[in-house]
Amino acid sequence: MEEYKEIERSIIKKFRKDIWAKFVKAVIDYELIKENDNIMVCISGGKDSFLLAKCIEELARHGKYPFTAHYVCMDPGYTKENREKIIENAKRMNIDLEIFESDIFDIVVDVDKSPCYLCARMRRGCLYNHAKELGCNKIALGHHFNDVIETTLLSMFYGSEIKTMMPKLHSENFEGLELIRPLYLVEEDNIIAWSKYNKLEFLNCACKFTKEHYQEVTGVSKRKEVKELIKDLKKINNNIDYNIFKSLDNVNLNCVLGTKKDGKYHSFLEDYQKNIQKK
Repeated sequence: MEEYKEIERSIIKKFRKDIWAKFVKAVIDYELIKENDNIMVCISGGKDSFLLAKCIEELARHGKYPFTAHYVCMDPGYTKENREKIIENAKRMNIDLEIFESDIFDIVVDVDKSPCYLCARMRRGCLYNHAKELGCNKIALGHHFNDVIETTLLSMFYGSEIKTMMPKLHSENFEGLELIRPLYLVEEDNIIAWSKYNKLEFLNCACKFTKEHYQEVTGVSKRKEVKELIKDLKKINNNIDYNIFKSLDNVNLNCVLGTKKDGKYHSFLEDYQKNIQKK
């Protein structure tokens, strides 16, 4: 059997419970992919986005309804070695990959404050523009379960608010485009296990700017801090990550000080006073 077929088989056989079933569950539960969708699957070069591509390929071949997928990698200025690694993995996995270029790395290299934030925003804009050019109505990203709970804690610890990474959202600046995250329920450990099982090596961080300069300034990232914290907490309570995730689907509005929707804040005192008047 050809290597790429073994890789595909491992997703629906060996990792059926931990990857394929959770991928399908997210697609169904959050209504991520529908009939006749035209999806741009974004491949960054890492394990998550390559797994996402293979899962969507499998769904397109054997799913209950037809949809179209484009497998796209934006090169914001990768080194020659990193670009070649992405191309090599795409060939090994039999992914029909399109690469388009931008000069984002060159633009942000001289930014002193929050270059990663600016880079992320610019990359997102380039991806949305390219999706529109392809006639797509959805963009699929490879964020997984651990990204979700880490983002939740980062928002609490450093943003002073409770919010998370949603399974899908409408673009605010590109009408008719929706962002989806089909690996929303898949744990990172299982993605790592899948890549090791298939002897696949992916890029960890393809940003030459971070590699050459930024780590010297920032040291350990906030996301890595939170990742290590969750790992330590799991030693005390093995279900801690699932509990964090479930709490976002089980918010008791009777026991929060305030909520915010569409930029408008509502204090618990509003309903508190109403309840007094009713009595």
